Amino acid sequence: MNHKPIVFLFILILISLALATAACDTVETPTAQASPTADSDVYLPVVTRPPDGSPPSGDLVQPGDLTYLGAFRLPGGEDPPLTFAYGGNAMTYNPDNNTLFITGHDRLAYGDLPDGDQIAELSIPVPVVSANLDDLPYADFVQDFHDVLVGQFTDLEEIPKVGLQYLNHPDTGPLLHVSWGQQLQIEGAASHGWVSADLETPDFQGRWFIGDQDLYSTNGYMFDIPADWADAYANGRYLATGRMRDGGQGGKGPAIFAYTPWGAGGAAPANGTHLQESVLLLYESVYDNPNIENCMNGYQHADEWEGGAWVTTTSGKTTVLLTGTKSTGTKYWYGWINPASPEEACVDLSHVDEFLVCRMADGSSCPPEDFGGCCDEGADECVTYRGWWSTRWDAQIIFYDPADLARVAAGEIESWEPQPYAVLDIDEHLYLDPPEWDEVNLGWGDQRRYRIGAAAYDRVNGRLYVLEQFADGGKPVVHVWQVD
Repeated sequence: MNHKPIVFLFILILISLALATAACDTVETPTAQASPTADSDVYLPVVTRPPDGSPPSGDLVQPGDLTYLGAFRLPGGEDPPLTFAYGGNAMTYNPDNNTLFITGHDRLAYGDLPDGDQIAELSIPVPVVSANLDDLPYADFVQDFHDVLVGQFTDLEEIPKVGLQYLNHPDTGPLLHVSWGQQLQIEGAASHGWVSADLETPDFQGRWFIGDQDLYSTNGYMFDIPADWADAYANGRYLATGRMRDGGQGGKGPAIFAYTPWGAGGAAPANGTHLQESVLLLYESVYDNPNIENCMNGYQHADEWEGGAWVTTTSGKTTVLLTGTKSTGTKYWYGWINPASPEEACVDLSHVDEFLVCRMADGSSCPPEDFGGCCDEGADECVTYRGWWSTRWDAQIIFYDPADLARVAAGEIESWEPQPYAVLDIDEHLYLDPPEWDEVNLGWGDQRRYRIGAAAYDRVNGRLYVLEQFADGGKPVVHVWQVD
């Protein structure tokens, strides 16, 4: 009797279990935290391998292929809305002009700044490596600030989430594709559109939905998809869009969808259209599964992924990058910073019966002493704004294999199975010196959040641009890497 097939099957099972163990910490948690000391059951998701004939991994970009070139500053004054201070929500590269489009000061809710998030086009100076901001060169305006989205998305102005992508397609000519959401999303609020790259004549077209996807997973960042890949694996959908909402509301990790908004001859769809999409990456949300499973490796609810880029190099390498501020602490919680110690939580007691407000890094419940609370927001005792906090954050670039995303699009693996194959910590290049008055929102030291935001990629010259938020007073600074 030939035992080789049985042995081979047994080996495959062991490999699958090993991969499942590495996928993410998977601790089941009750939806209402009646007792933080309750034992938790552990579940391991089954991870299947792609069948023969699915797209192979190519020559992947590795962290060592990124060489830091330095940074540069953004021009303009400090007076909103015509300033980059408290802006930089979105950025995209224009290969036709070798320029960047960047958004200015965000809109503010309740009519406090209704003309925020204006867009400007900037030249790209030679970046400089220096610990001194005064040594950095300034970009120049190519097109000054323009309120190209005036009258649009006026129902989504409470902490806006914006994505931009320049694309000059033969069917449409040069356009800026845009996504728009807000911190607490409104159900039924369409999220996508486009404007002309000539900011004086924007001619807005939209608003559209990305299929029937949750708005918490679609409207935070955008990037272009190489046409040959999109034609082969994503039904000719050349734009990528996604979002990662802290707390896992859109998915326990970043999301990526491919879409193309125009019809025959470049025609814009009707307002309210649900555009067809290809799901490339989508982890399970807390609404579908409150447990820390079917998620990104090392996922924590305080994670922030704010930018992305589909990288191809002249040497034939490729990767899909996500940029953000990764929660890497020993614990994370919903509430405030605890002034007593960065290792102590300060939970919001008003939500302890709704969800588990404090978790250890492995997803299990924090110990009982972390559920006592430490301040009263109504009495102005809390030292920071309320939100998801962690004992530590790090600015990171994470790397995904496009072949894994192709397998998701083909239905060969689940949308939550792809995992980053590499991570690059970039804190060493950051200034991390925000205005003192912004610490109530940003935190400080290891507990500084919102470190980096939008990304853009120049695939002709192999340049990756990443915004560091609150680096030059309230303004962002642009950091630059060469990708070989």
